[in-house]
Amino acid sequence: MCRKMMWGVLVVGLLLIAAPFAIGLPGKASGGQNMIDAFEPIMDEQNVQTTSDYYYDVFVPLGQVAPAMSQENIDKFNGYLAGFGPMAAEGQQLVPAFAQATGMSEEDAGAFMASEFPAMFQMLQGLPQMQQDFEGLLGLMDANVAIFEQVPAGLDHYKPLVDTMEAEVENYDKVASLPNFTLFTWFFLIPGVLLVVLAAFGLFGNRKQDDPQPVSAPVEHREPQLV
Repeated sequence: MCRKMMWGVLVVGLLLIAAPFAIGLPGKASGGQNMIDAFEPIMDEQNVQTTSDYYYDVFVPLGQVAPAMSQENIDKFNGYLAGFGPMAAEGQQLVPAFAQATGMSEEDAGAFMASEFPAMFQMLQGLPQMQQDFEGLLGLMDANVAIFEQVPAGLDHYKPLVDTMEAEVENYDKVASLPNFTLFTWFFLIPGVLLVVLAAFGLFGNRKQDDPQPVSAPVEHREPQLV
């Protein structure tokens, strides 16, 4: 009965040794530990809060602006921009024309316009620079129309990620507090080796004691013969 039990112990020990290699545990445990280590700074509670703040306080409001960066709006603004050139040219002629109509010198006419209509006069003076700046802005918008079109879909895509990070900080900390995953293989190997050694000792260590001893032939007793 004891020998049968030792055979069972031997089988269990061999299974414990073979199981981690059969399921690829060494490689998987190493990969799991690498993942835990790589995500440690990302899943830090403060970093997760920063990620959430960026998403909800920066990118979500950006999603509300993105629809304005459409090709339709850019075409409309380019139409406005097309009027800047003629307006700037006419603005340059406004002071000379006013001077001629009133009999004033151009210098006096310019001073009069700047005094009586300061906002309009300043705008007319700044039209060339405004046109240049507006062209640069519309060019930047036009070059990124395709990117702005993807902003709403991108927000929808990343929302589950941000929400999951926020919800799983505590669970990640619990997993990260476990022993190093690369040790898990040894949790199988060490008990398996011990069981194999125990079974081998039980099965083969006392084999000599169990072997039957040879029985000596009885010595025949003979009566002495009388001569």
